[in-house]
Amino acid sequence: MRNWLLPEFIEDVMPAEASRIESLRRQLLDLFKVHGYQYVIPPTLEYVESLITGTGSKLDTATFKVVDQLTGRMMGIRADTTPQAARIDAHMLNHKGVSRLCYAGTVLRTKPSGLAHTREPLQVGAELFGHAGVESDVEIQRLMIQALKLIAINDLHVDFSHVGVFESLIEAGNVNQSLENDLHAALLSKDKTLVANLANGLDAAIKQALIDLTDLNGDLGVLARARAILPTLPKISTALEDLAAVAEQLSDLDLDVGFDLSELRGYHYHSGLVFAAYAQNYAGPLALGGRYDEVGVAFGRARPATGFSLDLRGVVTALQSSDSIKGILAPVNQDDALKAKIEALRNAGQIVVQALPNDQTSLTELNCDKELKLQQGEWQVVPLAE
Repeated sequence: MRNWLLPEFIEDVMPAEASRIESLRRQLLDLFKVHGYQYVIPPTLEYVESLITGTGSKLDTATFKVVDQLTGRMMGIRADTTPQAARIDAHMLNHKGVSRLCYAGTVLRTKPSGLAHTREPLQVGAELFGHAGVESDVEIQRLMIQALKLIAINDLHVDFSHVGVFESLIEAGNVNQSLENDLHAALLSKDKTLVANLANGLDAAIKQALIDLTDLNGDLGVLARARAILPTLPKISTALEDLAAVAEQLSDLDLDVGFDLSELRGYHYHSGLVFAAYAQNYAGPLALGGRYDEVGVAFGRARPATGFSLDLRGVVTALQSSDSIKGILAPVNQDDALKAKIEALRNAGQIVVQALPNDQTSLTELNCDKELKLQQGEWQVVPLAE
């Protein structure tokens, strides 16, 4: 039995689920295409430096590493496609203006994550390079919302934050790297007591601002509260202006918008607006995104960048199961009219399964609920008798 056992959190995708995933993958790529996003297929394996430089330690520990037998250099199996898209934009395309790229492929992670709790997510995403304004952030956010609605996920809630708020407080408080990491973790868990204890010794205004971040979450009113109680530092003012602009530009959508200034997921990776999409009956974020202007620096060409990605496998797994599309059972017959009918049905997108002689396969296994039957001299699709 050991020969067919798979590693933990690595699973086969069975036919019904695989069919839904592949159908949605094509639809999502078509959606990206009509918005001007060009499809790229980066390699599964790259030198580690390209995969993790500029992305922080979290992606480093998430990456499986192997030694290249040809060069002796360390290689990694991609755990996230975004750095690869940044590399392609910086060195392969080398556009002077805006580049729009999209992708859909498996990534591999050392530990399970996401809705499917898998180490092998199917990551689908879109990235926009070369524009630093809030307009490109909004374009990406709108595309994410359209993508989720295409998957039939409605009643969306999108949470927004901005790493510039925390970053500004860290700079103003002259906080060292170790304490910064501890404060970051405490804010993510919204542990007000721990934040207060860690901030002892900092300037009183900075300490109070860090504590206040744990309560600055909710609707649009959060931004007004933040302006009133946070220090008037340039980065904080800019961050709050950007968040307000996003709320205004998305106001025409049927969307529940929230703000959480202590939500710092990807802080060491992102450089501005960050966002996460949620929906009822889902245990975690459906899609994540944000601005990451600093990643391109590692490739020798700093470019403003923003994007989002989702784990299509996880989203499909979490969707309420729906009946798979049933097929039409056709008899084994060399009749030319039958062949023509089968071809016409298949060209129209119908599933037609031809029976084989002496086949004992059950109707459940064939996944058919109709059949082709000769009636009044014509081959017709009729309900399949049990």
